[in-house]
Amino acid sequence: MMRESEQKAAAKAFAETWKGRGYEKGETHSFWLSLLRDVYGVAYPEGFIFFEEQVDLSHKSFIDASIPETHVMIEQKSLGKDLSKPIKQSDGTTLTPYQQAKRYAAELPYSKRPRWIVASNFAEFRVYDMENPQAEPEIILLENLDKEYYRLQFLVNVKSRDAKKEMEISLAAGEIVGKLYDALLKQYKDPTNEESLKSLNKLCVRLVFCLYAEDAEIFGRRNMFRDYLKSFQPQNVRRGLIDLFEILATPDDKRDPYINDNLKEFPYVNGGLFEDGKIEIPNFTDEILNLLLQHASEDFNWSGISPTIFGAVFESTLNPETRRAGGMHYTSIENIHKVIDPLFLDDLKKELETLKELKQPKTRKQKMKEFQEKLASLTFLDPASGSGNFLTETYISLRRLENEALKEQFGAEIVLGDLDNPIRVSIGQFYGIEINDFAVTVAKTALWIAEAQMMEETEGIVHMNLDFLPLKSYANVVEGNALRLDWGEVVPRDKVDYIMGNPPFVASTGRVSNENSHAKGMLSDQQKADKIKIFGKKGGILDYVACWYKVAAEYMKGTNAKAAFVSTNSICQGQQVAPLWKPLFEQGVKIHFAHQTFKWESESSKTATVFVVIVGFTYVQCGSYLYSGDKKSAVNNINGYLINADNVFIEKRKEPLSDVPVMVRGFQATDGGNLILSIKDRNELIKKEPQAEKWLRPFMMGKDFIDRKPRYCLWLLDITPNELNKLPLVKKRVADCKEWREKQTKSGDAYKLKDIPHLLRPFKQYNNVPYIAVPKVSSGMRKYIPMDYLPSEVIPGDKLFIVQGAEIYHFGVMMSNVHMAWQNIVCSKYGPSYSYSSSLAYHNFPWPNPTDAQKQTIEQTAQAILDARAKYPDASLADLYDETTMPPELRKAHQANDRAVMAAYGFDTKISEAECVAKLMERYRQLSCRE
Repeated sequence: MMRESEQKAAAKAFAETWKGRGYEKGETHSFWLSLLRDVYGVAYPEGFIFFEEQVDLSHKSFIDASIPETHVMIEQKSLGKDLSKPIKQSDGTTLTPYQQAKRYAAELPYSKRPRWIVASNFAEFRVYDMENPQAEPEIILLENLDKEYYRLQFLVNVKSRDAKKEMEISLAAGEIVGKLYDALLKQYKDPTNEESLKSLNKLCVRLVFCLYAEDAEIFGRRNMFRDYLKSFQPQNVRRGLIDLFEILATPDDKRDPYINDNLKEFPYVNGGLFEDGKIEIPNFTDEILNLLLQHASEDFNWSGISPTIFGAVFESTLNPETRRAGGMHYTSIENIHKVIDPLFLDDLKKELETLKELKQPKTRKQKMKEFQEKLASLTFLDPASGSGNFLTETYISLRRLENEALKEQFGAEIVLGDLDNPIRVSIGQFYGIEINDFAVTVAKTALWIAEAQMMEETEGIVHMNLDFLPLKSYANVVEGNALRLDWGEVVPRDKVDYIMGNPPFVASTGRVSNENSHAKGMLSDQQKADKIKIFGKKGGILDYVACWYKVAAEYMKGTNAKAAFVSTNSICQGQQVAPLWKPLFEQGVKIHFAHQTFKWESESSKTATVFVVIVGFTYVQCGSYLYSGDKKSAVNNINGYLINADNVFIEKRKEPLSDVPVMVRGFQATDGGNLILSIKDRNELIKKEPQAEKWLRPFMMGKDFIDRKPRYCLWLLDITPNELNKLPLVKKRVADCKEWREKQTKSGDAYKLKDIPHLLRPFKQYNNVPYIAVPKVSSGMRKYIPMDYLPSEVIPGDKLFIVQGAEIYHFGVMMSNVHMAWQNIVCSKYGPSYSYSSSLAYHNFPWPNPTDAQKQTIEQTAQAILDARAKYPDASLADLYDETTMPPELRKAHQANDRAVMAAYGFDTKISEAECVAKLMERYRQLSCRE
């Protein structure tokens, strides 16, 4: 692999070679082959990238280039082509290069769809992350490639290929453990007994360590454990394991001199792993012994597992219920590095690269020793450590840096026997707090495995044998509730340098944002008590993960420590921002880096999509960096919404900040399903009772509105008793509604409405006039939230917000990309979906002060949007606002409307979404101060 300086030079040479060149039809192949080979070190790029693959036989569509291994699709244009400008296609549509590639991608099977789309014109690369399709593209200029080559590293991602192999091995190991666990569980006298289950967990940990130790030759030779087990009949294996575990826990000088020969060769392990000799071990069967000897030993090599991944898989395999109940979840290695790299690792890597450039060998060697000592002096804490994957990956990363330093010190020298162990970094530098006792054991074991693997790498560098056994026993990963423990008792405040982790994702509303989110877990009584202890009654709206931010901030006071956590993105959206971040900022906390919302996936086989942020914070005055995808930007300040703007807090407001009509929520039908009718029910009612049609009105919730498929409701506001008696089927529905309401909780709204069962719900703010309707929830895959005018006869449900008396000007501003950018930041989201809020997004929205001419232009562009929609009367809003099927004239109308609204604000049309929101927040702050 090329050094940083070498890759930088290669990127500069490539950019100079291709400056001013680039013809799509003739030079695409040579451009990309050279880039991959010369800059990114792909030895045989011809077998790595593929050109002109046909996508759709009927349309004769071809992908310019693709890299299957890293899930990249490339749409190449000639030099000088504007990558943001739509180009007419063979079918008459006009699409930008990105939209063109996206349409190709839609034709592919899901397994072959790209993670990345790159649009290029030789002078510029536009990178689109399909896990965050609404984000602005990253733009890398060829002329800057020597400074920004790392931003295209995803093209090859060699580390990812190695990690994929490790992950496959680790997942396979997890499956083996799962089978072994199930088989052993059946042999326990009482498989439900808590102590028996704890014993089984410990037994599995010990067996895995032995399997790993023999394959990694920690025991001295391969297959030592398997050969030992082979010497027993199934009925004697239990006794054999009891004897073995006792030997592994006994120092050589304290062993019985008369022990059997097959036990003598096993070394003393120590570390506490085998010390508890009282665990319950069941009898073995032929099936279990075969599983252990054949599948777990002979057919599988444990030395290739990733301790980071396997620790998570191991715990996931054996404790699914515990994990689900506690809201625990596991972070991929890639996402761990999104935390630890900007927290400390990037700086350490840069420091090491600088030392490598020192010309004087003696000075360089001395500086490398000092660098080692610096690494050995750092202390890390994960206060929600789970199976230890953050601690393990951080340890591995530090040891790899240390090994690089050792290479610079020793090179090809043969080290003689007078050298002490050259390793300075120790697992004793890593501390954790974990509520689950089994996870604590797994974390310690994962660290030991990581230590063994890294020691083997070091032996290859210094050319000497290093002693791994006996294990060193560290009590640094402790069992306990991190929100009840004093972290200072685990590691003193003045000793810790970095705090990191992935605390539980249980939401305040009862959602559990992990791979088992479908289970709809609720905060336990203990977790509710934890939150009250940390925040008092003020923390009701906050997700459980917010507790770790508050406790960490208190723990870090008066120190130079830095912290970073993976968290639900909801703590940086909507109503949660002010109660969490306002007091933290007031006491001096600063967000020094953050990854804006991205899609997170577990290493577990039970993956689910979760959208998260990563927030790094400290009391130390330092630079601030924002990450959007892989794009890193230096910024002046990161506020609680994770944008480059002042620390502004958008709190709920009942009335608009600007001079615009109020927004209210539609009717909440509290009727037990008796007054709302499907189309089928409505038709049947009219067929049997034609006079009822007079009393039926279209009724729309959010989905009905977007799909343009209304339901109906009985609108009986002015009906007289005489009229109702003439409609027995309608009267029956009213009676059923009354009966339902009378059965509800007496303190609730439904019961209070029992005496007016013919009404959906009183709604004094509904004026029976046309209104703009806004769905409360809609797909985040759309560029715009679909909004529309509805006639007064359509009754809005409570999943619609309405603005009565709104002008076409208001519609234009609300449908603009400026308003979308605002709501994207200040509103919460449900996963990838927009969740609009009248009290946060609309009432706080800082409207522009347009001139008469600007206002007239917005009115015209807004009407053009409605006119473009009207050309497709059979299309739903879902059809019209699907990015793939949006009609060209509607897209063009929106683009014109966006420009008109941005002009009213005085914004440059090339402004990014983040810059747009920053300016809106400044305007909001100014308007708020005037109140």
